[in-house]
Amino acid sequence: MRARRFAARAAHDRQFAGRCGRGGAAALQFVPHLMNLLALETSTDRLSLALCTQASEYAYDAVVGQRHAELILAEVEALLRQAGIAVRELHGIVYGEGPGAFTGLRIACGVAQGLALALGVPVLGVGTLEAVAEASGHARVVACIDARMGEVYHAAYEKREGEWVAITPPGLCAPEALPLPEGGGWAGCGNGFAAYGDALRARLGERLAAVHADVYPQARAMLRLARPRFERGEGRPAAQAVPVYLRDKVALKISER
Repeated sequence: MRARRFAARAAHDRQFAGRCGRGGAAALQFVPHLMNLLALETSTDRLSLALCTQASEYAYDAVVGQRHAELILAEVEALLRQAGIAVRELHGIVYGEGPGAFTGLRIACGVAQGLALALGVPVLGVGTLEAVAEASGHARVVACIDARMGEVYHAAYEKREGEWVAITPPGLCAPEALPLPEGGGWAGCGNGFAAYGDALRARLGERLAAVHADVYPQARAMLRLARPRFERGEGRPAAQAVPVYLRDKVALKISER
């Protein structure tokens, strides 16, 4: 019932949708200091939301287990109230595209798509591993997220001239097979280092300068990454919002355990 009411309010102001170019990012003319963006991240056991307006930034972060679907719309509404804007005043929706938990990825993607369709605004997916790098505060990051089943989602990023460059693109592997970036000074970040810390430390060896297993994909970090991309016109129609899984199955067969 809440989802239907929320979508109905989002669709109410068709003048806003018409101004923004219904369903297509190309028609949107963004003025950076007037951009209101909402970010949704549900790929881990945390629910991370962020809203930036021309005046300020607002966020919600909490460990919710598997209650993302139950809580996300209510917390989005709370952020909008806190910011003093209506849902129809949003200019774009950012979502954590993955990799991460299958169900979580579908929740963020589905809510982003539903809101964007109702409002006629574009969406933009941000990789969860890049978000870990952005949230870390380091310039060279090996990001690892626990993929369960004895594996990690991984990528290595280096910040150059304010932009993240993927030194090792996102992938999936056993901790012992992690691709090795060149050089040293790398920060190991993400809950993969909590789940498989010994194996990852042994694999990376002297390349590691620090480990921060408590860094997670934050909606605030996704907003920082998404804003310049929206300004460059990289937003996409709602129908193009899709998760990035990297894995074809969600559980081991009994014979594989």
